[in-house]
Amino acid sequence: MRFAEFLRTTVLISAAAASALAAVTLAGVNGTGDDLVLPLAGGWWLIAAVIGVWLGRRAETSQPIASLLASARMQPTLPELNPGRTVLNRLWPLLLSTIGAGVLAFTLPQVPAVATGFAIIWALAWRHQAAAVTAIEERDGARFYIDRTSPLRAIRLVRTPGFRSNVFELNGASRRSRPARPRA
Repeated sequence: MRFAEFLRTTVLISAAAASALAAVTLAGVNGTGDDLVLPLAGGWWLIAAVIGVWLGRRAETSQPIASLLASARMQPTLPELNPGRTVLNRLWPLLLSTIGAGVLAFTLPQVPAVATGFAIIWALAWRHQAAAVTAIEERDGARFYIDRTSPLRAIRLVRTPGFRSNVFELNGASRRSRPARPRA
C-alpha cells in the first residue's frame, strides 16, 4: 500500500472512529441520564478540535514522517500490495481502543467521550501529511510503500522508482521562451 494512501486512510478511519464514539457517547448519556457528561464532552471535543487544527496547521511533513521517509530502503520492484492487511496490521490499536471505549459507553459514557476527543485530535493533526508525502514523491520521482512487518514492530517504508513531475517544465517556468522567427 502506498504510504500517502495509508495516511489518507488513517485520517478517514480516525474521523469515523470519532464519529462512532460520539454517537455511542450520546446514546450512553441518554441511557444513564447523567446530565453533566454531555456539556463536558462537548467542551472537550471543541478543545480537541482546536488542538488538532493547531497541530496539523503546517503543510510540510512532520518530523517523524520525514525521518521515516529518509530511512526508507530502495527497492527496484513493487512490494507485495495488500491494503486491507496493511491497514489492519498498522491501525489495530485504533480499532481496539474504539471498540473498547464503545463497549463501556452504557456504563461509563465518559470513556468514549474522552476517546472521541483523541480521535478528533489524531484526524485533524494528520490531515495534511498525505499531501506532503505526495509532493515529495512527485519532486523526487519516487513512490513510498509500506513494508510488511509485524504489527508490534515499527513501520518501515520501501522506496521504489516512480515518475517525476515536470509541472514546471510543462508550464514553461524553467526556461525562457524564444521569440518566433519568420520562415525565410
